[in-house]
Amino acid sequence: MLDSLEEDRSSCSSDSSGGSGASSPEDSEDEDFGVGGVGHQLTTSSSSSSSLMLIKTNGQVYTYPDGKAGMATCEMCGMIGVRDAFYSKTKRFCSVSCSRSFSSNSKKASILARLQGKPPTKKAKVLQKQPLMTKLAVYAQHQSSQQGGARKSVSVDMFDWGRYLGDGEVTGAPVSCFKHVLMGKSWGSVSEGVRVEVPNTDSGLPMKVYWIASIIKLAGFKALLRYEGFDSDSTRDFWLNLCVPDIHPVGWCAAGGKPLVPPQTILHRFANWKTFLIKRLTGSKTLPPDFSSKVQESMQFPFKKQMRVEVVDKTHLCRTRVALVEQVIGGRLRLVYEECDDGTDDFWCHMYSPLIHSIGWSRSIGHRFKRSDGMRKLDGQTDAPGQLFAKVKEVDQTGLWFQDGMKLEAIDPLNLSAICVATVRKVLADGYLMIGIDGSEAADGSDWFCYHSTSPSIFPAGFCEINNIELTPPRGYAGLPFRWFEYLKESKSVAAPVNLFNKEVPNHGFRPGMKLEAVDLMEPRLVCVATVTRIVHRLLRIHFDGWEDEYDQWVDCESPDLYPVGWCQLTGYQLQPPAVTAGSRDLQSAGSKQRRKSQQYRGQKKS
Repeated sequence: MLDSLEEDRSSCSSDSSGGSGASSPEDSEDEDFGVGGVGHQLTTSSSSSSSLMLIKTNGQVYTYPDGKAGMATCEMCGMIGVRDAFYSKTKRFCSVSCSRSFSSNSKKASILARLQGKPPTKKAKVLQKQPLMTKLAVYAQHQSSQQGGARKSVSVDMFDWGRYLGDGEVTGAPVSCFKHVLMGKSWGSVSEGVRVEVPNTDSGLPMKVYWIASIIKLAGFKALLRYEGFDSDSTRDFWLNLCVPDIHPVGWCAAGGKPLVPPQTILHRFANWKTFLIKRLTGSKTLPPDFSSKVQESMQFPFKKQMRVEVVDKTHLCRTRVALVEQVIGGRLRLVYEECDDGTDDFWCHMYSPLIHSIGWSRSIGHRFKRSDGMRKLDGQTDAPGQLFAKVKEVDQTGLWFQDGMKLEAIDPLNLSAICVATVRKVLADGYLMIGIDGSEAADGSDWFCYHSTSPSIFPAGFCEINNIELTPPRGYAGLPFRWFEYLKESKSVAAPVNLFNKEVPNHGFRPGMKLEAVDLMEPRLVCVATVTRIVHRLLRIHFDGWEDEYDQWVDCESPDLYPVGWCQLTGYQLQPPAVTAGSRDLQSAGSKQRRKSQQYRGQKKS
């Protein structure tokens, strides 16, 4: 049987580009999984099989050669079902309510459907016929090649999230946790159980064919998939990034004339694949037809090369400098400080980072600023528009407000694993504060750091004690264990009022143990495999897998320096793998550990 099956599968592959590859039920017992007139015949031992053609009409509709209706997708809600059971003559809607919702105000319904991540109207589909994911792949490769000369880190392909995640026991933070990333606000249509069309790597055929798979588990942009027909058999499960080419909604093969072929491993399990598909797909969900175009649109970023910004001076935290955008990768910016002729004096951050601002920001709030000798715009350079930068909440400084000398607790910008006793050193305009870490400040205040009053990186006195976090006392302080009451009395100072701090805690969705990709903020060009190990309100403790706990960092849940699993693959950014074994740790120790001891990000790291 297998020999004859292989002969028939091979012989019919030559017909896959023709328009008459299907045979009638009366003439053949073969089942034809061709699409839109493209046939590929599979011979089985069954004598009761029938031919099956999948084509697209009025949306995503399956129609068989004998004229009987197949499957359809509701253009309003996305529900898949038997076409005969659909409402209206055109069978475009699954129910009367969907039909009425669509027809009562088609424009309003179309907009609403898009906001909800549902399929757009027929009119909208016309604008999205081209395979935009092909452009996305080219774009990602281009981005990757751009950064190749500037970065000397581990290759993108060296770390396999699929192997690391295993069979799904390891949890990845969902994309919805990251509002700043592509698709971060459009992920509602993606969930476990959704069906997609993916390449069939178990076809035994020389040509590229596809089959339907269901999402078993999600981890960021990655999905653990299982081909339809394997049921509870997980031996052939595989991980794929849902936002890269070759992941398509059900019906894509029908629309594009691609062969839909079941895996040869399970070919013997079902005699009638037509009945199998109808049963499995009825009532199921798939990706919106415009999913790939949404991914493509979200890959467009407003910052462009040669735009000028103000950014923190990495060697003197208390001031900013002018820098030029040199690269944009996935929303992350490589900035080169002005007056750097060879482009080596650079700084990496996200476009929504609180460390970058529009030209003139420092002067407007009274922040220290390093003026360049030239301070001129060269040909092709332009100031980045103010609306491109992250907005901070407006505050009222006329009443009770922060005062110079007030005490508080703050994440140390030079040692992000520590929350320290700190002091308000200067009150700036628009709610900004200059903060100094007690006991380790430079005499000239060059290591003061600017935090906004609503920053999630500053806390009222007693925050660490209440939340069982170790508070780092001032260097050389003798009155240990540290007690705020005694310290305020000894220093003749007052604590900043509790009601001045940001107390908002969003429903962020993070949980301890979740995997993600995180920027090492002490070396911000690196994005690393990481784990959320602790959550305190909106504060996350980020652990870099394979490294000691001393390198952990406290990061806000809405930080633009956190990304879902698969983000680096999607954008072409290089992901740093974990040091999971003694061998790999030794290999990395010469480079990575050395660079951690001589930080350039925010000045020399404190000992």
